[in-house]
Amino acid sequence: MELGLRGKVAMVAAGSKGLGRAAAHALAAEGCAVSICGRGREALAATKAELAALGVPVLATPVDVTSAEDLVRWHQATEAELGPVAVLITNTGGPKAAEFANLTDADWCAGVDSTLLNVVRMTRLVLPGMRAQQWGRIVHITSLVAKQPYPLLTISSTLRAGLSGLTRTLALETARDGITVNALLPGHVMTDRQIHLAEVKAAASGITPEEHLAKQAAAIPMGRIGRPEEVGAVIAFLCSQPASYLTGQSLLVDGGLVQGTF
Repeated sequence: MELGLRGKVAMVAAGSKGLGRAAAHALAAEGCAVSICGRGREALAATKAELAALGVPVLATPVDVTSAEDLVRWHQATEAELGPVAVLITNTGGPKAAEFANLTDADWCAGVDSTLLNVVRMTRLVLPGMRAQQWGRIVHITSLVAKQPYPLLTISSTLRAGLSGLTRTLALETARDGITVNALLPGHVMTDRQIHLAEVKAAASGITPEEHLAKQAAAIPMGRIGRPEEVGAVIAFLCSQPASYLTGQSLLVDGGLVQGTF
């Protein structure tokens, strides 16, 4: 299927590792010029080389997504070097994992900065240009906890649900501008975050991380933990021309794990 993305400029937050890297690869494979950001210069350089090998223009910028100034600098550099942004993939690290009783105001404020407010800022930066083009794609990478809250993920469950609300309201505001806004809710996918959570949960249960991951896989109808590239492929489709009538959705990519109807 031709996705109609060749020559489009895509910004991918936290694009040097995990799901962000998978999204950047999928978009580059479709011919997008890709601008990635991240905090680790070594990982940024490695991913930039991988993407450039696909034959597309690539920009890699060190950025702390909790910094409004860094986000403005990244957006300005992207437009100066690659052109007007047509695709935005927001992607953030998960907030502190703890039960409600063990969370402070500082933990909650840090979670808002790292998980919600940066998404608002990134979206605000790209919307004027997308409206001028009368074409745009915004995909928020969130988590299945937006629909099925998990113990220990109190802050994440709260804020990811809020991101689903933002996705819907913004989709309604921008639909007539040729812009689609969707959220992608990954389930258990083998990333650094998944490994970290496995270590936290395994310690709480008195088992090894490997045992915890095996139990997780057994609970998934597909019987396995997902691969980042499987998520990247769905993101590329959500950004495509064929997906132009799909907006305001919070799409689970979880191997069938969440079985609720809401």
